[in-house]
Amino acid sequence: MSSPPTPRTIALVVAAGSGSRMGQDLPKQYLTLGGKAVLRHCLDTFHRHPRIAGVRVVINPACRDLYDAAAAGLDIMTPVAGGRSRQESVRLGLGSLVEAAPDYVLIHDAARPFIDADTIDRTIDTLSHHAGALVVVPVVDTLKRGTERQGALFSGATIDRAGLFRAQTPQGFRFGAILAAHKAASTGLEMTDDAAVAEAAGLDVALVTGHEDNFKITNPADLARAERLMSEQMEFRTGNGFDVHRLIPGDGVIMCGVTIPWHQKLEGHSDADVGMHALTDAILGAIGAGDIGQHFPPSDPQWRGAPSWKFLAHAQKLVGDKGGRIVHCDITIICEKPKVGPHRAAMAAKLAEILGLAVDRISVKATTTEQLGFTGRGEGIAAQATATVALPATN
Repeated sequence: MSSPPTPRTIALVVAAGSGSRMGQDLPKQYLTLGGKAVLRHCLDTFHRHPRIAGVRVVINPACRDLYDAAAAGLDIMTPVAGGRSRQESVRLGLGSLVEAAPDYVLIHDAARPFIDADTIDRTIDTLSHHAGALVVVPVVDTLKRGTERQGALFSGATIDRAGLFRAQTPQGFRFGAILAAHKAASTGLEMTDDAAVAEAAGLDVALVTGHEDNFKITNPADLARAERLMSEQMEFRTGNGFDVHRLIPGDGVIMCGVTIPWHQKLEGHSDADVGMHALTDAILGAIGAGDIGQHFPPSDPQWRGAPSWKFLAHAQKLVGDKGGRIVHCDITIICEKPKVGPHRAAMAAKLAEILGLAVDRISVKATTTEQLGFTGRGEGIAAQATATVALPATN
């Protein structure tokens, strides 16, 4: 007897809000946390989870450039525009999934970067028995009702905390049921979460054990807490890379993704980008994943003339697959000519774009060998790189 098919689950990440309470120029979901956008952290978790068939983000169209930078390199669904409220944004996001026809949908707030795989599993498992699943943590603090007298606030009644929980996300539902519930609620009162929408429609919403780390970033203190938590959960590794390419007659050299017009070019099987090759090796070294030749053998004709950003993006993906992130990259170009200085800013910007990092986490430098050796004689160009990578801490 064959087993039933695995339910198809899509994660719907709500990222259309303004995050005004942060007091920042950017919405909170696009602020930097651990070297990448807050939004990117939950996207990475959902994207690599084996039971998530797809990820769709609901955004403010005015923030499309910010979203593109945050989601760079991820194979996820095209984002959709949100509405004037969270409830409307979720309804629009659900409507965009009709053609995809998932069995389950997990609705998650973009400002909760620490969602973990176990909580996702528990939520999906619960949906096999119930129409809805609400991730919660129990209330452990004593609850007091405040009373105001003479312009001051005083302690009033103590509230019994037995049976009280704090709601988190993701909130999971059988797709057809929550879509119908949101449509029915579209002309009624605004509700604070999707569980309330489901409950108003009479759906059975079961509680799922959450985690205190899965908190929502709403103010600067939350962001500082998130930075501390991230540092505690990660270990830092460093890798080094070195590469050399011969100069031959041509019309320009490519270094760190930038073409510098010149009467020579670098010889190599790919585009011979000596800077990117050194950096790719440094990243691979930091995660113990060999070297660039193992992943892209020069003997393989498919890599002839290939752009080196593909190699760099592959190394970045391997870091992400391990649940890690690239923290900082430092590249030194060693040559007499052409002059690298005028192009350093463009090189750093290009590398930052490929890796999804803030440009101040990329350093590109240049030096000469005082006309000594093969670089001094203008026979070739060398590059060395150092990459710092943060990975989940292991014993």
